[in-house]
Amino acid sequence: EPVKRPSDTQRRVPGKKMVNVAENTLLDTEASVLATFDFLSTENVDMEDDEDNFSDEMEDAVSADDEAEERMDNRRIKSKVLGSGDDLGEADTENVLTEFDFLGPDSGEGGREGARNQGDGSEWGPRRPLMGAPGVDEDNIDAALGLGELAGLTVNNEAESSYDISATKESFRKTWNAKYTLRSHFDGVRALAFHPVESVLITASEDHTLKLWNLQKTVPAKKTAALDVEPVYTFRAHSGPVLCLAMGATGEQCFSGGLDNTIRCWNVPSSAIDPYDSFEPGVLSGTLWGHTDAVWGLSMHATKLQLLSCSGDGTVRLWSPHSKVPLLHTYTAPDPADGIPTSVDFVRSDANQMVVAYTTSRSVIMDLETGKQVVRFDSDQNPDASALSKQINCVVSHPTLPMTVTAHEDRHIRFFDNNTGKMVHSMVAHLDAVTSLAIDPNGLYLLSGSHDCSIRLWNLDNKTCVQEITSHRKKFDESIFDVAFHPSKPYIASAGADALAKVFV
Repeated sequence: EPVKRPSDTQRRVPGKKMVNVAENTLLDTEASVLATFDFLSTENVDMEDDEDNFSDEMEDAVSADDEAEERMDNRRIKSKVLGSGDDLGEADTENVLTEFDFLGPDSGEGGREGARNQGDGSEWGPRRPLMGAPGVDEDNIDAALGLGELAGLTVNNEAESSYDISATKESFRKTWNAKYTLRSHFDGVRALAFHPVESVLITASEDHTLKLWNLQKTVPAKKTAALDVEPVYTFRAHSGPVLCLAMGATGEQCFSGGLDNTIRCWNVPSSAIDPYDSFEPGVLSGTLWGHTDAVWGLSMHATKLQLLSCSGDGTVRLWSPHSKVPLLHTYTAPDPADGIPTSVDFVRSDANQMVVAYTTSRSVIMDLETGKQVVRFDSDQNPDASALSKQINCVVSHPTLPMTVTAHEDRHIRFFDNNTGKMVHSMVAHLDAVTSLAIDPNGLYLLSGSHDCSIRLWNLDNKTCVQEITSHRKKFDESIFDVAFHPSKPYIASAGADALAKVFV
């Protein structure tokens, strides 16, 4: 009787006979290979790249019937999970199958997915792509990690210049970083002023000079990210320290006051001037005489060519610098007990008024025409305090609102309503005397400088500090003398007792 070839269904090897098949494989190599291929073809798995793993499986199958049954079940699951269409590399297949034998069906890409479909490992949650993998949205990863503002910091804890804490209505709420360091003065820098439209800065120093800086002409500095700038012009006329500075509305003139009791009027040279050109005598256009003591403060009118000055001689004077008779008016304190004027500014919300601050913590709004007091601000909260601790070092008028801001020796910044004269807010703003103030052209932010070596940016809406920058080193217990906003460009600047001026962007 001819031997009939068994059908496919008859050729299946039952799980219970796996032990016998394995034993026969050890005795008869040919039979073992045939049995192996029969098994593989039955399960529809392409195992050409996994012969070593399979032979290991067959050798392990001799242990017991139960183990053989369990491995058969695992092998069936693996066949369903991997399928004939999975194209794994040889090394990947070996690793996947090896892990499969020990860990069960939760290994490999398909294994995890299959196990999840069966309800195993569902607690893992959705799979997340690897960092840096193709097609991964880095912004989404940062958002998922919740880094927020920390994502903008470098390893030095310094925010990158491109990083912006964006606010919808604000152009100045950003992280400011030192960009330019101005090193040329030989003594403390007392004052500075930006050109209204160009990237140009003028500084005034105790070394008797003023300097013109073009921020577009820079040279790389050593060991720092900041850029060094060389001055393009040096103004020489004062016979003593230059204490204050004011820039004309057009940027064509600037004015400086000094310890020599004079106010010097300058024609601002072109920022493209060659610093090695011969001296140009026409830069000094005139000198205003009249004060009998040091000139401590200057303020330029926003639209008219008029200048206010305050002096240690106890007077405030109004000038028209280019008139034949430049002195228009001399003002004295409404009350002799007010003391010596320390700072002066035009009231921006009323072109016919000025605000004057005194050494006694008092400040007064006066009418420019009559010289009479309009409203008085009294910030003397402690009558027993010494006269020095009460002093107001700087006063500024808000550019759009009827509000006055004062900086005090007692570390406070105070805010006053011009209409009522009442103090609307007072805060301890620094760790040492507050020396200088500046308000940005939009009236949204206040910049303050102090002898605690820091400048601070304040939100005027809620009176909170947005950023603090340690800017200068101390010299004789003094640090920062002046701060300024650029009228039209994203620059702020500080002047220090360390003979440096710094510009931030």
